[in-house]
Amino acid sequence: MHNLVWLIPTLPLAGFIFLGLLGKKLKNEKMIGAIGSATVGLAFVIAFLIFLELLSNPIDKPYIITLFTWISAGNFSLPIAYQVDQLSILYTLIITGVGFLIHVYSIGYMHGDRGFFRFFTYLNLFIFMMLNLVLASTFLLTFLGWEGVGLSSYLLIGFWYDRKFEGVRITWTGHAANKAFIMNRIGDFGFLIAMFLIFVQFNTLEYQELHSILSANPYFYQSAPLIIAITLLLFLAATGKSAQIPLAVWLPDAMAGPTPVSALIHAATMVTAGIFLVARNSLLFSLAPSTMMVIAIIGALTAFYAATIGTVQNGIKKVLAYSTVSQLGFMFAALGVGAYTAAVFHVMTHAFFKGLLFLGAGSVMHGMHDEENIKKMGGLKKYMPETYKTFYVASLAIAGIPFFSGFFSKDEILWLTFSNGSVVLWLILALSALMTAFYMFRLVNLVFHGSERFDHKHIHPHESPKTMTIPLIILAVLSAIGGFLGIPYALGFWFSHHPNFLEHFLEPIFKDANMILGFGGHHLAATEYILMIVSVGIALLGIWLAYKWYYYDQKWTSPRKIADSIKPIHKILWNKYFIDEIYFRAIVDPIITSSRSFFWKFVDLKIIDGIVNGLATITLELGERIRKIQTGFAQTYAIYMIAGAIVLLTWIIFSF
Repeated sequence: MHNLVWLIPTLPLAGFIFLGLLGKKLKNEKMIGAIGSATVGLAFVIAFLIFLELLSNPIDKPYIITLFTWISAGNFSLPIAYQVDQLSILYTLIITGVGFLIHVYSIGYMHGDRGFFRFFTYLNLFIFMMLNLVLASTFLLTFLGWEGVGLSSYLLIGFWYDRKFEGVRITWTGHAANKAFIMNRIGDFGFLIAMFLIFVQFNTLEYQELHSILSANPYFYQSAPLIIAITLLLFLAATGKSAQIPLAVWLPDAMAGPTPVSALIHAATMVTAGIFLVARNSLLFSLAPSTMMVIAIIGALTAFYAATIGTVQNGIKKVLAYSTVSQLGFMFAALGVGAYTAAVFHVMTHAFFKGLLFLGAGSVMHGMHDEENIKKMGGLKKYMPETYKTFYVASLAIAGIPFFSGFFSKDEILWLTFSNGSVVLWLILALSALMTAFYMFRLVNLVFHGSERFDHKHIHPHESPKTMTIPLIILAVLSAIGGFLGIPYALGFWFSHHPNFLEHFLEPIFKDANMILGFGGHHLAATEYILMIVSVGIALLGIWLAYKWYYYDQKWTSPRKIADSIKPIHKILWNKYFIDEIYFRAIVDPIITSSRSFFWKFVDLKIIDGIVNGLATITLELGERIRKIQTGFAQTYAIYMIAGAIVLLTWIIFSF
């Protein structure tokens, strides 16, 4: 069955080509939506069958399915080939499974939009590129998908290009798309340089060949300067795609796109590409402990940075956007301490509950006529019961309440950060988890509970159609029970010898990396149970504070008093630490100023245009002077000929 892996990306590609060429002529939303959704749904079915094959016949080495030779130059040859293993298939299931639900949801959400066919065309293109990214057997094919999802996200973020959008120096959705595209290019530069260094050092760009070279003599490469440089450059690429400090500022503004875009790209797939890149090269990163320390620190700081900002946001999608940045920080912190399986596990659970949260937010906006300000909502529970219930389940999951999916994955990250990392990292992540529970239930209370604060004359809240609510229900079920695929050893020990299905499934992928790091085996520790209780207590404390301030006290006097008492801190959080302003002052404005005053007005106008215009002027002047020779009189031409003959004869006589 694994030989059919090429069909998985081919189906969305076929949907992209068909809808791109004929979508405008179809003029039937249901048919367009069905075609776009079916291609992704069929890809999921094939991926699931391959997953079952891997379960029944476990493999230690991946299947490499070569389609054709892509590049051939001298002794160098690089194929278009797909790598079928546990990691790539797990990511493929997430991309196609959640992607299919979002496609179905989009049929209802985008109903009546003048760019309906174009939207599904871009969605299919994105899925195709993302599948190439995770299924690739080479760095270069991954880079093709990497750049492809960057292009697709640009098209989808700026889909409503004629709509206004509020942000720092951003007024239109197109500006937000530009910001995302440019910030990602910075990270992509790191990816390119890393590939050059890998090829120069190892003479290959294939994952399996590189893994074989490193595993043959790992201690020779451990902490080598070149390995550190390569891993840092790859991590720079990951910070761009996965919105980590210092390239985290693009993702919140990416909310300018339609809500299904936020759910697909910025919750379930594209932003987890950075985690995939590190996980795919786990052995390489394990040989660079200093890089892993950097990853852990950056991840923890990003989690805290975004969580603090999320506590004061009033846009329903902005809260979720900063929540995404924060959760990605958790994943990178896990990668940094060598908890690769825990990071990938959180990728999966995050796809469930964050995809659900974004789609739930879209359902709220759909029923509220595109209103995003949560302070202008309230009391929507009775108008949107299905949206409320599913949104509540997702909030419990992200907060880490037992036994929802987020509880298992987040608790695993916190425990492994404490045991493999440091108390300081654990404390930062624990505080981030507290704020996560707080801002999520602040959001729940302000949107669904309390008094109705919207204009009843112009806004009439209503539940979304079935095409939107059915995906919500499916994702709610996955958010509730999905965590049982990765029950931690401390809990599962009492029920089975191999309780953690996901860890056992991914073991061949991270086996060599874990050996280098010295991880192996399990043991029961009282500390783990204590920390588990503490993490649940932290989540409950955050929820209790949110209910205390935003449910019972509808006038919000307590939050206002707190905000007034820490006004400088609140101002910093409200302005998102002024990171955008700093970037504009330190980088963007100087570049624009120098471009206008020096490169445009001096280099372009005076030097380049001066040279071009000067040559034209000289040519004209020379032509004017030479033109006077052409008098039109035969006598004058005869004199010129005689003079020329005399000059030639004189030169011949005196040259001998």
